[in-house]
Amino acid sequence: MPDFLPYLAAALLYILVAFVQWHQNKFDSVRHERLAVAAGLALHGWLLVHGLFVSGGINLSLVNALSAILWLTVLIYWLASLRYDLRALQAFVLPPAALAVLIQMLAPQGHLLPYTGNVLFEVHLVIALLAYSLFTFAALHAGLMAFAERSLHNRKPLIRLPDFPPIMPMERLLFQIIGIGFVLLTLTLISGIFFTEQLFHQALKFNHKTVFSIASWLIFGALLLGRYIQGWRGRVAVRWTLSGFGVLLLAYVGSKFVLEVILGR
Repeated sequence: MPDFLPYLAAALLYILVAFVQWHQNKFDSVRHERLAVAAGLALHGWLLVHGLFVSGGINLSLVNALSAILWLTVLIYWLASLRYDLRALQAFVLPPAALAVLIQMLAPQGHLLPYTGNVLFEVHLVIALLAYSLFTFAALHAGLMAFAERSLHNRKPLIRLPDFPPIMPMERLLFQIIGIGFVLLTLTLISGIFFTEQLFHQALKFNHKTVFSIASWLIFGALLLGRYIQGWRGRVAVRWTLSGFGVLLLAYVGSKFVLEVILGR
């Protein structure tokens, strides 16, 4: 079997389900939809395992990192959809995952991680990837909420999507995801402090990645505090969520892009 076929199959499974949602059509049942996404997840996960775990260590290049984060994002969506009506979110979640699979096929990169085998580093890495994935899901979910709010105010939507789920359950889910992501981001920062202390005898390395990570932590912390004290919701919640995600994106993806693509390290 040609090497590119599994990549194409995974991307097409994602795109197929997203295409159905964009055109307001439906599979014969929600079960078929979930099975199609699950099949895409299984194939995408198999490709990730082969791309990440190579002889000599873990290859966490920018392409593999993005693919892993988006795979986890789709998995979070799939698990959440078992309880919530999130079918409209498929049009937001699945296309980026399909694009990540295709980029992984067309532009493979090599970046073997140092410190492989260090338990503290591996724990830090897993927690960080989960945190980034939860906030990616939260950002996409906030985007869906923005479209839903636009629809409620009788404005012509920019794109056609199926019926939106009720705003209040969407909002509760958003803050649940942000709350879990905030805890994981906190653990990421703490484990990062211990890790740098263990290796470099320095609690924090103040580079732009650290600064942006702390800034995103402060933004999401302020959002949760504002929700608890002032009852923030709607557009305010969406703006703060997207702002925090943008800063977090600069912290991780921005730093890896500069190092691997621009500087070639």
